[in-house]
This record gives sequence, structure tokens and C-alpha cells, in this order.
Amino acid sequence: MSVDPETSLHNGLTESVPGLPAAWYFAPAHYAREMATLWRQNWLYVGRSEIFTKPGAFRTLTVGDQNYLLVRGRTGSLHGFHNTCRHRGSLLCEAAEGQLGKSGRIVCPYHQWTYDSEDGALLRTSSFAEPEGFDKSVFGLFQVAVVEWRGCVFLHPHFDTRWDPDTAFQRPADNFANFPLETMVVGHTWQAEMGCNWKTFWENFNECLHCPAVHPELTDLVPLYGRRIIHPNDVPSWRDHGQSNDPERARGQTYASTWPSVFIAGYADHVRIVSLYPLGPERTKLAAEWLFQPETLADSTYNLENVVDFGRLVMEQDAKACELNQRGLHATPLKAGVLMPEEYLLERFHNWIREGLNH
Repeated sequence: MSVDPETSLHNGLTESVPGLPAAWYFAPAHYAREMATLWRQNWLYVGRSEIFTKPGAFRTLTVGDQNYLLVRGRTGSLHGFHNTCRHRGSLLCEAAEGQLGKSGRIVCPYHQWTYDSEDGALLRTSSFAEPEGFDKSVFGLFQVAVVEWRGCVFLHPHFDTRWDPDTAFQRPADNFANFPLETMVVGHTWQAEMGCNWKTFWENFNECLHCPAVHPELTDLVPLYGRRIIHPNDVPSWRDHGQSNDPERARGQTYASTWPSVFIAGYADHVRIVSLYPLGPERTKLAAEWLFQPETLADSTYNLENVVDFGRLVMEQDAKACELNQRGLHATPLKAGVLMPEEYLLERFHNWIREGLNH
């Protein structure tokens, strides 16, 4: 069994633990099951609040076969809807982001049904007359829950879900209390597609057994990772290294994550937000935003390119490793992998998946 790294003397697993079934990483039927449960029962990262600069600013988000629309309403609040017209189901906004027309209303491009951007209420249809008994009040847009947390926007497919950071984050965000997240701005963005299942990426993120072979530049920077661990307590003899030069605080970084869609990495001079979304059983979109304080971006001596290049290098190395992992999962005799002592966070992730699939 795994234990809490904040309260235990040793984090590692003490018994052999089987991994998830190999077919769960590529079988279309299982992928559909995850999209209908895990990806519709949890908070999903959308982007930074600064995207929605003024009333009428919108962004769309595709998650599997679901498409969502988030709009800054005329009163300044952020609202979210399924991006589908109640007439015959057309997409309302096709662009990834943009600005509504002068009216500030949501107008279907197909038949021009018009909705209020505040609550999604149907305001008018385009028919010359409405049939007897037609009640516009029951044909408003389907709403989703939206929250702005410290300058980050999340949505939940179920409108009545209340945001609670204590439960939304599996890897707590407490260490970000001293980061000025609300006032930081995006200085660079990057995205790529990976030929792997979304779970493969999360598993890679939650262990460092791969670090020396996959990330030589990173292990040079963070000696702890060169020992194939992410925390000093990951080895039984961690007390023997208590005065070494590579305890956790020497990593110079901290993390928070909320499954299934995003992790936040905090560094001395910037924050990197990495989000992922499934494109299919074996395709995943990976996106990153680098956040800085405005004065940092205004400093002509600050080497932004160096920061971005290093972060991108690590993510590209991870993506390549994940694709390698994914390709091997199809071996017919392989029914499931096995977790080693240092992979206690993977066990937590796997348990979270199993529990979510059964809800």
C-alpha cells in the first residue's frame, strides 16, 4: 500500500502492485467509457482569465466528443455552456476563441437562433412564427459550471457542481500560496500532439525512474532526479541523505495537479501550466503556458527564451518516452504492467481511475 509522503518516513510501495490493464490504453470501447465518466465528472482546465479580456470574449474547448463554450458576460462574470444550439444541435462558435458580435449575444451561425450570454436563455428564433405551445424558456443553452481560481479558469460538465480546491486538486496547491498567480501573465504558449493515451502521460509525470535516461539535462539541474526519485522519502535510507545537497527544497520547484487535465509547476521566477486533452485512444494534445510577473517580462535582461526552451525540451523528451511506452502496450501477451516501490503516485492515479470508472 502507498502512504502519504508528507507524513511518512518512507513513501515507497512495500508490495508488488499490478498496473492497469494494457488494453485500457488503446481499446476504443474503454476510451469511450473514460470519456463518459472521468472526463465528465471532474474539473477541466480551460485557460487563463486574461483570455476573456472583456464582455463577449469567448473560448471553446473540445474534450472527446463534447464541445464547451465559455463567454465573459456583459456584467463581467464568466459563463459556460455546451457549445450546441437547442434548435437542431449546430455548433454555436467554431473558432477556438474570439469575440461575440456587437450585440454581445450568442447567435447560431446555422439558423440564427439567439441566446443571452449571461444565462444562455433563448431570446429569439428565426422562424416567421413560433408554433403553438412553444416555450422559449425551456430551450436555453445547456449550462456547465465555471470557476475562476487565482486567474485560472476551470469548467465542470455538471452545472450544479461547486468548486472546492481541497478536493479538486489531487496534488495540493498549498505551495502556491506565495505565488502571485492572479497577477501573472502569459508570456509564451506552446502545444503539440503526442501519439499516446492520456494516462500514459500522467504516469510518466508522476515518477522519475525514467529521469536519468530521458532527461539528462534536467537531472544535471536537479540532482534528486538523478537518483530516480521525486522526494527524499522515496528510498528507505532517506535519513542517511538528510544533509545531502539534493533534498526536495533544493529542486527549486513545486507542483499542483488536478486530474485528468492539468498540472501547475512553480519555479523561482515563473509558473508553467501544462494541460492535456485526449484526441483519441492513442492521441493526446499537450499544451503549455509560461506565466511571468509583468515586471519580469518588461525586463530586457531577462532571458525568456532560455526558460521556454528548457521547459519545452523536457516536455518533448517526455512526449517521446510516452510514445515509446504506448507502442509497446499492444504486445498480445502483455495484460498489465507492474508498479515498483518508487511508483506510489501511479498507484494513487490508478486507484483514482478505477474509482471514477465505477461511479
